Amino acid sequence: MKAHKHNGHGEHAVEDRIGRARPPGAQQRGMPTHPPVRSVAVWGPIAAASVLVLFVLIGSWRHVRAHNEQERFAQQINKVAVDVVSAQRDEKPKELILPGTFQAIKQTTIYPRSNGYVESWKVDIGDNVQVGQLLAEISTPEVDQQLAQARAQEEIAKVTADRWRDLVQKNVVSRQEYDQNQKAYEAAKANLEQLQKIQGFQQIVAPFAGKIAARNIDIGTLVTAGTGNSGTPLFSIVQSDVLRVYVFAPQENAPSIHEGIEAKIILQEYPGQEFEGKVTRIAGALDPQSRTMQVEVQVPNGDEKLYAGMYGQVKFLLTDENAPIVVPANAFVFRKEGAQVATIENADRIHWQKIRVGRDFGDRIEVLDGLKENTKVVMNPTDDLREGIQVAVKATDESKSENTIAQSNSTR
Repeated sequence: MKAHKHNGHGEHAVEDRIGRARPPGAQQRGMPTHPPVRSVAVWGPIAAASVLVLFVLIGSWRHVRAHNEQERFAQQINKVAVDVVSAQRDEKPKELILPGTFQAIKQTTIYPRSNGYVESWKVDIGDNVQVGQLLAEISTPEVDQQLAQARAQEEIAKVTADRWRDLVQKNVVSRQEYDQNQKAYEAAKANLEQLQKIQGFQQIVAPFAGKIAARNIDIGTLVTAGTGNSGTPLFSIVQSDVLRVYVFAPQENAPSIHEGIEAKIILQEYPGQEFEGKVTRIAGALDPQSRTMQVEVQVPNGDEKLYAGMYGQVKFLLTDENAPIVVPANAFVFRKEGAQVATIENADRIHWQKIRVGRDFGDRIEVLDGLKENTKVVMNPTDDLREGIQVAVKATDESKSENTIAQSNSTR
């Protein structure tokens, strides 16, 4: 049993069962403590109310969210779904095929420079020759006689000029007479040198390496010096390891053709085969009569499958840097306001845009004015698409592929 004693301070000391006193306020070991009854009564209802309010807020938020989603879904259902495509410039290479005639890189007809008879010829048609190679020899008896006469006149004029030089030094003759004889000697010497050069043309040599395309002479043929109608043609020689093909480009394609672009050569003699060529020269001006520009294409011909004088076709793949904008044909409609397309503005609003139509390519229409590049154009527009209505935009496969190609090109 516990006993209470009073200490000197008026406080009660508690004695335990063995009679020892404990200080006041000390709690007996092992005795449980209990919360005040007043705290539980106050905080319990507050916590329960808080939990209830939290559940109410969560439920309200879920209800509002579901309501908003229903509204958005309803709006989405009410929108007209449209397929769109981006208006792009027609940058696809255009094929241009023009007729052309083959010419050898070097070709000439050889004429004699002196009159005479063919003494011998050394090459014939189809022979390959090198520069400076002897082709034929011409006998020139008239030139030989003229040369002998000129040599005699030159010798006489030289002797006379030497004698008059001695006389003028002795003041026997006048200076003027000496000058006249000296100039006569110089003229005779020049005439002799000219005839010597003409006699040198008795030997006909190749001016460049090539192939003999024609032989117009035989032994004993009388030949006349000159060219064209006045002279006798001896040989025709061509160099055809590289061929030239001349074509005439129309005015609309002339700006797209420049030196260095590739070309394909097509001949009916080689079906299914194309020969590589390259533009090497352009005239830089149009023929005012035909409104065409002459273009030279060179074609390697190391295997000699092509011949000078052949007729063929030259195919170009031309890209136009100022190509017009094109849209699919099913995006174009003709209304009472004129030619129009339905475009997308502000991401999902319909706008009817008036355009000026150019060429009709069948599946595409050329737009000359009224439409900017990359504008979204509605495919197969209907009368339900009123100005300014909101629509659900869907990109077509064509538009997606174009965007993919553009992105791949930009990353290269």
